[in-house]
Amino acid sequence: MLPQRRPATLDAPHFQRAAAKDHAEQQAGERGGHGDLVPRSRQPHGEHDCNEARPGGEGGPHGRVAAEPLGRRQTHEAAGDYDVSLPLHLSVLTPDAVRAALARDSRLLVPVGTCEQHGPHLPLGCDTIIVERLADDLSAGFGILRAPTVPYGVNTATKRPYPGNAAVRRKTLHRWMNDLLGSWEQCGVDTFIILTAHGHDPHQEALSTLRTRRARVFTVDIFALDFTGYLEDPAGPTHGGELDTSLMLHLAPELVRMDLAQDYLLSDRQVERYRRQAAGSVPALSPGSVGRPSLASAEKGARLYKMIHDRIATRVLGAVAA
Repeated sequence: MLPQRRPATLDAPHFQRAAAKDHAEQQAGERGGHGDLVPRSRQPHGEHDCNEARPGGEGGPHGRVAAEPLGRRQTHEAAGDYDVSLPLHLSVLTPDAVRAALARDSRLLVPVGTCEQHGPHLPLGCDTIIVERLADDLSAGFGILRAPTVPYGVNTATKRPYPGNAAVRRKTLHRWMNDLLGSWEQCGVDTFIILTAHGHDPHQEALSTLRTRRARVFTVDIFALDFTGYLEDPAGPTHGGELDTSLMLHLAPELVRMDLAQDYLLSDRQVERYRRQAAGSVPALSPGSVGRPSLASAEKGARLYKMIHDRIATRVLGAVAA
C-alpha cells in the first residue's frame, strides 16, 4: 500500500486450530453467542456442484435482508444449522448450508490480501490480516457469506528482493478472480464485494475490471478513505507507516516488532513522482517501509479500524442491501 491519492469510493487473528475448534463446537451444538472471529487463509477454489441459479426473484434484490447492527441477528435459519452471529465462512459450510445462506442474502464478501513486506517491523501478511478481520466482522454483523481469502496480489515494486515476498501479475490476478467469481455466480451469488487493503495501482486495476455475466461487483480499497483527523500525515504516501502499523497494533500486536520500526520520509521530489506515476515503488535506501511507523499506536489503530469498518458497513453494505 503506497500512494493515497484515489478518492474514497465509499471502513489478534486466530489461527486455523481455533477455526477447527469453533467448527467442531458448532457441529456438537455448543453455540453460545458471539464467539471469536476466526480468519482463514486458504487458497480459494470454485465449487461447480451448486444448483442452478434460483428462479423467480428468490435471489434478487427483494430477497435480501436489510442491514442490521453488529451482533443483533442470531437466527439459525439463514445458513441451515449455523449461528449467523458468527462469520459465515463459505469454506466450512456444506452445499446445503451455502444454498440456505444465499437464499437469505445473495451477496458474497471476497477478501483479497497480499504476501508482501511492509518493513522490518511488520509481517508479510499485513494486508491480509487487516482485510480478513474486516471480512469476518462484516460477515458476522450482516449475516453475509464470506469467501476464503485470496492471499496473493500484485505487490508494490521494490528495488531489491525481500525474503518471503510473493506476488502474481496483474493479468494473472484478473483471470483468477474472474474464474472464481464465475463459479460463485453459478451458485446463486448476485453481488460480489471485493475487500482489499492494498492500494497499488496494478492490483486495483485487476480487481476493478472484473467481469461477470449478471452479478454486480463492488471493489473496496479500504486505504482510499480520507484519514484526515486520524493520521498526522493523511495525504502522504505510506507503506508500513503510521496507518498500517497502527492497525496491526490494534488487530495483532503480537506480530508487530516496534523495536525494529524505522521512519523513512520521502523528499518533496519523491512525493511528486509518486503522485505523477501510475504506481510507486519502495525506494532502494528505505528499510522496506515508507512513512513514520513511530507515530503508530494501538489506540489510533482502534479508531482507524472502527472508522474503516463503519464506512464500509454504511456506504457499501447498507447501500446495496435493497
